Amino acid sequence: MALPDDEEGTTVANGHPPANGYLPVPGDAPAGKVSAETQNGPKAGCLALNGVSRDSPKAASGALDRPKTPLAPEEETQAQLLPKDSGEQTPAVEGTLVPRTALSARRFLVLLIFSLYSMVNAFQWIQYSIISNVFEGFYNVSSLHIDWLSMVYMLAYVPLIFPATWLLDTRGLRLTALLGSGLNCLGAWIKCGSVQQHLFWVTMLGQCLCSVAQVFILGLPSHIASVWFGPKEVSTACATAVLGNQLGTAVGFLLPPVLVPNTQNNTQLLACNISTMFYGTSAVATLLFILTVIAFKEKPQYPPSQAQAVLQDSPPGEYSYGKSIRNLFKNIPFVLLLITYGIMTGAFYSVSTLLNQIILTYYKGEEVNAGRIGLTLVLAGMVGSILCGLWLDYTKTYKHTTLTVYILSFVGMVIFTFTLNLGHIIIVFVTGGLLGFFMTGYLPLGFEFAVEITYPESEGTSSGLLNAAAQIFGILFTLAQGKLTSDYSPKGGNIFLCVWMFVGIILTALIKSDLKRHNINKGVTNGDIKAVPVDSPTDEESKTILMSKQSESAI
Repeated sequence: MALPDDEEGTTVANGHPPANGYLPVPGDAPAGKVSAETQNGPKAGCLALNGVSRDSPKAASGALDRPKTPLAPEEETQAQLLPKDSGEQTPAVEGTLVPRTALSARRFLVLLIFSLYSMVNAFQWIQYSIISNVFEGFYNVSSLHIDWLSMVYMLAYVPLIFPATWLLDTRGLRLTALLGSGLNCLGAWIKCGSVQQHLFWVTMLGQCLCSVAQVFILGLPSHIASVWFGPKEVSTACATAVLGNQLGTAVGFLLPPVLVPNTQNNTQLLACNISTMFYGTSAVATLLFILTVIAFKEKPQYPPSQAQAVLQDSPPGEYSYGKSIRNLFKNIPFVLLLITYGIMTGAFYSVSTLLNQIILTYYKGEEVNAGRIGLTLVLAGMVGSILCGLWLDYTKTYKHTTLTVYILSFVGMVIFTFTLNLGHIIIVFVTGGLLGFFMTGYLPLGFEFAVEITYPESEGTSSGLLNAAAQIFGILFTLAQGKLTSDYSPKGGNIFLCVWMFVGIILTALIKSDLKRHNINKGVTNGDIKAVPVDSPTDEESKTILMSKQSESAI
């Protein structure tokens, strides 16, 4: 069978094989009133429901006369969200099929470009704090000034998240991506002009622009995954998009100590090294901005999943950003997830920001190894992210996976805390890797779990609120842990984080798991209302009730 031409190249999504009962729609017949013969089966309408043609008297009378049995929660969700009238679909050319969903080959390019410019943005977040003592000496400022170069990322996110998510929901993915990549590029170039000891304010200005760019980046992984990827790959795609940001943090831990070694006795050489790092970052950011302009598209020609098809079929006038926000805050499971995600991610931000100070307290002169420990933490987390994404795509056990990873992150934090002062830095490498594997691996879990329990609300809005909570907790945790670390010891600051993570475990256990998006995809796959396989004349009672109610509405 020939698919419609598409410059991107599309393939029919899994779950809709043409050879398994799809029926052609003649171009001269109205949709919803066509009868055809299946390859090896009885006559049935192209839009047959449960083996009965929609235009048959039996179907119509069954829809009207059937007792109105109460629907189960999942069926009620499906009845509210599925298109009410499939007969309005545009008919295809005679003898061809209109694929309800399709996967675009361009999705991999979009994911790659986003992951790369997200990586550069994350690199610029951590490039100061991992060599904080070097920048303190170069700019003649306190450690708190250098900490704020990291915390400004968290501070800028909170007031800007609402206009950023509004822009994503109303103006679309491409414009949001261009703003994120463009501001990231501009901030990198401004920092190139700050390589003089009295120009700390210029480097802060450049970092502020990069922090604004981050607002248009952090909320996109789940949105890109949902808009471009099919239901069997959406969690892996989200994890891969998050992985780009983690990779940037890893490179930020690794490269600055190598590119800018501690040469406080030679200010000119130090300035040259800093300049090399800044100009290299700017060149890469510029290339990625150009690629974003050229290759980043709003959405594929066909929706990749039934859940997306339902959303795209909804009239635009029905969407209200303010109502969406209110709905999210009325959703108790989401509010609990908001708090628990903020605690976990805020703890990760705090540890990442203060890692140099924590390591140098016990291991003097080990700036390079501090960066390598940070690299180990993030690389292990990248592996954890991908494995968690694959596991979710395979099992769809969102709450159990989230709670398990949360508990293991807490255990990892406890082990990391009480092995720091043993005097063997190799142990810190091992415990840091263990901590990173679970703590960083949690990030895509939170995104995907939020999308599931808040569907059909915008993925960008739910992700944006999660990140806002993470930034708020990140600022508070960094200030509190930094104070405890400087006044007492790193162990005191880490114990503070352990207590909060334990609270997060309790709250995660209270989250009710209602997988609305998964239920829609599963329900439509089993009973598509546009072009369904004609299998057995009998079906599950619940699906018959659901489809009958839709027929009744149409009649």
